[in-house]
Formats: sequence, C-alpha cells, structure tokens
Amino acid sequence: MRNPKESIMNWRIVAAAALLWSVAGSATAVGRIADIAVFDRGAGRALPVYRHDGRFYVVGRPGNEYEIRVCNRTGAEILAVVSVDGVNAVSGETANWNQTGYVLAPHQTLAVKGWRKSLQRVAAFYFTEHANSYAARTGRPQNVGVVGVALFRKRVQPEAHIDQYPPRTQRWKPADESPFPDDGDAARHGHGEQEGSSEPAPFEQSKRESGDAAAGALPGAGRQDAPEARRRAPESYAAEKSSSLGTGHGRRRTSHARYTSFERATDNPAEIVAIHYDTYRNLVRLGVIGTPRVVTPFPGSFVPDPR
Repeated sequence: MRNPKESIMNWRIVAAAALLWSVAGSATAVGRIADIAVFDRGAGRALPVYRHDGRFYVVGRPGNEYEIRVCNRTGAEILAVVSVDGVNAVSGETANWNQTGYVLAPHQTLAVKGWRKSLQRVAAFYFTEHANSYAARTGRPQNVGVVGVALFRKRVQPEAHIDQYPPRTQRWKPADESPFPDDGDAARHGHGEQEGSSEPAPFEQSKRESGDAAAGALPGAGRQDAPEARRRAPESYAAEKSSSLGTGHGRRRTSHARYTSFERATDNPAEIVAIHYDTYRNLVRLGVIGTPRVVTPFPGSFVPDPR
C-alpha cells in the first residue's frame, strides 16, 4: 500500500504543472495596430501577460536582460515611440509621445534591445532593483516599472488623378482674364490633347525611405489619432509605490539603425500600449496574480465518518 502523503504530494506536482501550462498558453503580446511583447532573453521566451484592473503586467526576473518586441500588424509603415520607466528609449528624454521613435515597415517585427547610444549600439535593458534603474539614477524615479509604446499611423498623400479622355467639345476661347490663357501650342494641337504622347512624365516618383531591420531613429515630432487613443491610455504611468523592479542601463549590444522621415497622420497616437512589470511576489501581493489553489481528488487515504 502506498503512503497517502506521497499520493497527495504527487497530485500537487501534477496540479502545479497544469498551472504552469496554463500560464504558458496565455497571451504574450498586447495591441491592435502592433503586437507589443516583453521578451526575456535569460528565459528565452516572451513573458506571459496578466490583466488586472484594466492594466497589463508581466513578471520580471532581476538580472535578466529583456527586449521590447514590436510587430507591425498593418500593411503600412507605422511609428513606435518607446518609453521605459518614463524615459524615451532613443533620446533619453523624459518620455513624451511627440518625441523620436522607430519606424517599422509593413508587417515588420522590431526588437528594441536597449537604450540607444548610437546608430550601431544600445545599452541593454535588464531588470534590476528600483534604485539601480536608469530612470532613478538620472533623477526620474516616479514612473519606474512600466513600458510604454505610442503607435502612430503614417500620413498618406492623396494621389492626383488626371482625366485621360476629356470630352470633345467645341473649342472655347477664354477671356483675357482667364486663368487658362490660350497659347500657340494649344492652337497648333487643336484642343490641347496629348493622347498617345511620347513625352516623359513631368514628375519623378519620390524615393521611399524606411527603417532597416533595426528600424530608423527619427528626429522631431509629428502627428497622430485622437479621442479613442486617449480613452485607451492609462490615467497615469506612475508605478505602484510597492514596485521594486526597474530597468537598468546594461552592457553594450549591437543594434543597427538609420535616420529616415515619417509624417504622422494625426497629432495623438492611434494606440498606446502600457505594460507594467514587477517581481512575481509583488504581483501576487497586489492581486495581479492569484495564489494557486491546488485541488486534489484524493485528499486522504480512507473514508472518514460524516459529521
């Protein structure tokens, strides 16, 4: 006969394993225009996202480097202004969505690996104590514990359409004050039609500039999409007072970028994604992650008498 205590322990192990599988199968990205995920390089995986009171959270492990992965879900270029602990990840300024960011090509996935130091290098993001975070060490500890991405759509320039086959009507002789004065060429060519003309087009198609695989760092502000984005934005990026994790200024890593241009379609972001982070223990204490309830169908070895 097997030891009852051993049986109970085995069931708890199975229940714990089931819990881990359920966590592994949960969402790891947030966003509509783009999927935003926090990728833990130490664990080699995107961190599961927990939702609590309208906010999104991930569990950070102190010492582990991480990346912010942005996957453009649209068929057009977008701009991602990235903030970590309230600091712009490209310029180092106190974050504002009118600042510089990264341009992503249609359906491109970009890994933001750290604080940008040049067009070739970044200082890696890594989870660390609140006091050791880059924001705290530069005198800005108020918003430690949150990653933010403001997403902008690109302004589309409308195309000019030319009437290729105008109606053949009686020639009209304009008055002297007409904005379309008659000239010799028009008289020689009848109605001025150029159907079948072999002349080259008078306009050159402008060259399209876009970011490379690491995206392009942009100088300057722009435009964006409005009330809905404000409704979706969290009321404050302030970290919880109990937060003990921040993002450090880590080792140098290679991350190539180049300058490009991007005209925003609107003044406000089309979407803002905020992902808060902290230790597992703190998130359990805050109620973000519930304490696992282990239930076993065989809690005892024999049938007890009813009360």
